[in-house]
Amino acid sequence: MRNLFFSTALGLALVTSAANAADVDTIAVLTPEQGSDFGWNQQGVDAARAAAAAAGVEIIVAEGLGYGDVRAPMRELAADGADLLIAHASGYNTAGPEIAEETGVPVAIVDSPDALKAGLVADYTLSGHEGAYLAGRLAAKMTTTGTVGIVVSGEPPSWNSQSAGFAAGVRAENPDVNILYSVIGPAAYSDAAGGNRVTTSVIAAGADIIFGQGNGSSFGMIQAVESNQATDGSDVLFIDVIGDKSELDTGHLLTSVVWDMTPVYSAMIEDLKNDTFGTRSYSISLADDSVKLLKTPQVDDEAWNAVMELRDQILSGDITVEAMFDAEDVRAMVTVAE
Repeated sequence: MRNLFFSTALGLALVTSAANAADVDTIAVLTPEQGSDFGWNQQGVDAARAAAAAAGVEIIVAEGLGYGDVRAPMRELAADGADLLIAHASGYNTAGPEIAEETGVPVAIVDSPDALKAGLVADYTLSGHEGAYLAGRLAAKMTTTGTVGIVVSGEPPSWNSQSAGFAAGVRAENPDVNILYSVIGPAAYSDAAGGNRVTTSVIAAGADIIFGQGNGSSFGMIQAVESNQATDGSDVLFIDVIGDKSELDTGHLLTSVVWDMTPVYSAMIEDLKNDTFGTRSYSISLADDSVKLLKTPQVDDEAWNAVMELRDQILSGDITVEAMFDAEDVRAMVTVAE
């Protein structure tokens, strides 16, 4: 087993396991923030580690790279022998295909489903819209003010599909519930201060349940939820996405639309071995529990049981939740709070 070293200035860490796959020895995952955020970055890193371990390949974790130009670390990883670069940020979807063409090393990107190129570029624009729909049904059952809020750190396809799914769930449960929608900024993924400010304004406008999608900015959203009461004097509740922040909860986390990307990365490795990488996109769903709702002590048991019955109806096909990736479709379903 070989040891690999990278400059800490790039924020790179190494995890190794026996490299016994015939054609794939090493994969690398690149994240903009640290893989300890209980969200997008951590779920990506944890899933990549799990997929690598299951396949018996080495993994290099390059974390905290920011949202700027990642061509240099991608070239370094490719030169060191990575057989796959997982570019785990929508901001990397321009550099990724360029580096794949330049180095010949396959790259997986997000939020570019039309960028597929056999042998070189695959996309994993994941959508938790089915889970978000269930979260919307739960929120509509539990709101006491009759207003819920969606706060997002940008409008990438994955966020849009969940926002639309959540809004559809709220509308299906109770069309009289008002849905406020607010965007922190065009790419405010790590803007915790902005998350706090915007969420506070949405709460002041009447929302007592916040559906927040933000990466690092979600911690600002949670601060706002913990620091403010709803307009009717009740506690404000937070619905998170992708990760599980239960161990940080102070009594305000209602649920999370949890993603498990392990099956996605495992499928990528298999496609590399089978010479089919870049011929398809990848997805997550309720059916294999790669999307699921988190149950917390704040959830009303009766409401939870009803939502789990709705989950069964989605799986049976009795309820269909459409994936809608366009921000304009989301805005047509909500009240935009500027």
